[in-house]
Amino acid sequence: MKPEDINPEEAMKQIQKIFKKRGTKALEMARKEILQEKIECKEAKEALTYFMTKYWHDLARPSLLSLACEAVGGNPELTTSIAVPMTLISGAIDIHDDIIDQSKTKDGRPTVYGKFGKDIALLVGDALLFNGLILLSRGAVDNGIPDEKRRLIIDIIKNMFFELGDAEAMELPLRGRVDISPDVYLQIVRKKAADVEAHTKISAILGGGSKKEIEALSEYGRLLGMLIILRDDWIDMMDFEETRNRIKRECLPLPILYALQKSNVKSKIDSILIKDTITRKDAETILEITYKSKRHEPFRNLVRDLEGEASKKLKKVGKVGYAIRNLQLLLRATIPPFKEAGASNPTTF
Repeated sequence: MKPEDINPEEAMKQIQKIFKKRGTKALEMARKEILQEKIECKEAKEALTYFMTKYWHDLARPSLLSLACEAVGGNPELTTSIAVPMTLISGAIDIHDDIIDQSKTKDGRPTVYGKFGKDIALLVGDALLFNGLILLSRGAVDNGIPDEKRRLIIDIIKNMFFELGDAEAMELPLRGRVDISPDVYLQIVRKKAADVEAHTKISAILGGGSKKEIEALSEYGRLLGMLIILRDDWIDMMDFEETRNRIKRECLPLPILYALQKSNVKSKIDSILIKDTITRKDAETILEITYKSKRHEPFRNLVRDLEGEASKKLKKVGKVGYAIRNLQLLLRATIPPFKEAGASNPTTF
């Protein structure tokens, strides 16, 4: 059966097995590396241990590095020296994002910010970031990555940080607003997808891909990253705590922004958003209004278009069919669970 014919929920189950096989080694190495650091502050040590052992189960990024490298005919083992530091760097980005968004919980679990407060969270994020950057430089040298490729990788990561920072800065003045154009929001989403693009582009370079393949996998990563963010948008609408946090401290999910483009729908949603306290019933009402307005249809169409574009990019890469198939399967797994209720988010990016 072709990946595009597989139900997204079944695709997610298959991808989770691939992630476990491909990503566990790098994640365990990253945990060992950071937890062996000497930290005398008990609370900081506890927060770091909590994040790395109970919260951060990022098998997706090291798996993506492995698959993209193999897709261009490279040895996926080459990506381990990059996957370990990138796991730490990505963890740092996640913690810093939680501080900016004041996210105290995610997927039903306390974030480091929610459990230990802003100051400790900031310090833990910094520790992960600095350790990751040092390991990245050391690992590239120790594993014999040529100078030219090493410089390219460093530039990609630098550009990733600037683009992610730019996205966060662009989003700050939009928080709490109901007059945001979906196109403006999508511009921010595309910038935030720089994280995933960096992983696929780096892997294509490490694997010795042609210029055409590197460009194709780079854009595939950008589109995949956008799909992941939009999937979270849909899932956030199904979760009361996430919905409330998005209303008060972040941009509204894209389906709601589409709904707000209709004046009669906007007036109904506005009457809820202006409340000082958003109740569970309020969140359910917003979801119901959005769904009944049919303004979730542009969102669905956008998701389908992004999946189709990303799939076309993979057709320009074809040295290892198994890896390509799994990258296509990953696209299917990121399609939002288009249900009115009961959705969950079983993957981490």
